[in-house]
Amino acid sequence: MVKIISWNIARRDEAWRLLLDTDADIALVQEATKPPDDVAQRLDVDPAPWRTVGVGLNRPWRAAVVRLSNRVGLQWLEPQSVEDAHRGELAVSRLGTLAAAILTPSTGEPFIVASMYAPWEKPHSTTGSGWIYADGSVHRVISDLSALIGQQVGHRLLVAGDLNILHGYGESGSTYWASRYAIAFSRMSALGLSFMGPQAPAGRRADPWPDELPRSSNNVPTYYTSHQSPATATRQLDFVFASDGLSERVRVTALNKPEHWGPSDHCRVEIEVA
Repeated sequence: MVKIISWNIARRDEAWRLLLDTDADIALVQEATKPPDDVAQRLDVDPAPWRTVGVGLNRPWRAAVVRLSNRVGLQWLEPQSVEDAHRGELAVSRLGTLAAAILTPSTGEPFIVASMYAPWEKPHSTTGSGWIYADGSVHRVISDLSALIGQQVGHRLLVAGDLNILHGYGESGSTYWASRYAIAFSRMSALGLSFMGPQAPAGRRADPWPDELPRSSNNVPTYYTSHQSPATATRQLDFVFASDGLSERVRVTALNKPEHWGPSDHCRVEIEVA
């Protein structure tokens, strides 16, 4: 059994320390700053710069794949910017949004793990719009993931992270945004990456139930706003996908009970691969 934690740690040093206290083998982290010195000595991570590039913003954090135990081996796949990548390398549209590695368990076959993050963006100034949106970033990450798939069936890839979009509905019941978000999940499915959740009952449902969320939804909250708390969180922004051939051996759980939440505004997502 390989245990993985996917977590947007929101640039919190305390989150790094909590990861070391878990029994996980690896962590797929997002919005991760350089770990403090006392933590860095106890884990392995690739040497990429701790920043996310793009649109002139200073983002001194990134997505990363981190080894927490000696029970697995990791071979990191060094990301290269699209303009600098050579044939066969992992070309990434926006460095810092995707990190990947080949995971070798103590028993069983290797598979690729990837941590993904979709930053918020704003429309072009000519629109005069005050919107923010993340599905543009999601689609760039999905396009980048295509480089890790080289056959129609039989690939072995597990991907998790914070996409900043909604599953199965749009904000305030918007059918427009629901349609835009659905395209992202459809693209993942077309690549042969099954949506693994987390979904209820593998996580606490929102209570009270938010008006915008369809009653048929199995979503579980993984994020709370500055006006909420872990107990009143309503939206799921964190998701896990796995290759069809790997999905039967994957179990996903949102650790979203208030007492389990941790120091970030996102909860941890636990992934077990048999």
